[in-house]
Amino acid sequence: MSRPTIYDVAREAGVAASTVSRAYARPGRVNADTAKRIFEAAEKIGYRTATALQPRAGAVQHAIALVVADVTNPFYGDIIKGAYEAAREAGYQLILSHTNESPKVERQTIEQELAQVDGVVIASSRMTDSALRMVAKQKPVVLLNRIIPEASCVLNDAERGIRRAAEHLASLGHDRITYVAGPETSWSDGTRWRALRHAGAELGLEVRRLGPYEPTVLAGISAALRVVETESTAVQAYNDQLAIGIVKGLSRLGMAVPEQVSVIGFDNIIFDELVEPQLTTIASPLYRMGFTGVQNCIAVAQGARPTGRPLVLPVRLVVRGSTAQVRRVSARPR
Repeated sequence: MSRPTIYDVAREAGVAASTVSRAYARPGRVNADTAKRIFEAAEKIGYRTATALQPRAGAVQHAIALVVADVTNPFYGDIIKGAYEAAREAGYQLILSHTNESPKVERQTIEQELAQVDGVVIASSRMTDSALRMVAKQKPVVLLNRIIPEASCVLNDAERGIRRAAEHLASLGHDRITYVAGPETSWSDGTRWRALRHAGAELGLEVRRLGPYEPTVLAGISAALRVVETESTAVQAYNDQLAIGIVKGLSRLGMAVPEQVSVIGFDNIIFDELVEPQLTTIASPLYRMGFTGVQNCIAVAQGARPTGRPLVLPVRLVVRGSTAQVRRVSARPR
């Protein structure tokens, strides 16, 4: 059985979930009778995080929570480094949490940490907008690669990066591009797909979509056969791990990269230069994103007022060996 959440407590007590959050995070702002009903409901259904959400003696002071979807994904490595450096410079501790690409785990993790930290930085959140708004009402929140008006947001310029990638492929003679999509719950995935469709329409390119897929090398390998079936000469992958998997999968099918299919990734992770051919990709300023996210979160926690506008960081296209001039030949996998 799954562990009860504040939504279950709210249902049992007959109040809004935001009222449950306030009862634990800001007890003085909730009517005493209502708070009593909430605590009794929590005890009745076994809401285990109720105690954890109450401030306690010895709790960590001056700390920022950094929540990432998958700590094993190399995409988050430089983000974490930047976040740690910003926290260290400001004299704050950084509490790192991994949510395994699960919006439910992400929500539970944040609920447990709210009373122990001064603010929360969430990288590539999988939660709904309404759930994020609830968190933002309780503590300063900075979102990386996600936008909601109620929170400070730091993101890469995905639209410009995708446009540069599409222009690069068009200059090489490609007119049919397949986008291999990432997780269905990824806000960035939707942004990148829309950007590619718009670029394709302006450049006269035929664009199609495959997926969703997990953002992993294994998922990319499994997607390779479907890529071949599209008869596209070029692929724009959601991220570098998918792109690397697609290159490997195409090779197993007897398709040469870039001679028969050009492949472009997104992020510029460390492994891009270790694979053969080296991966052409859209490079994101990941270290700067993590550093800026924590820096801004600390500033808001100390009383600064957010501008209300997302901070968009520049990206660049890094051309390596996985893209080449299109060859107009019939190619089928072995």
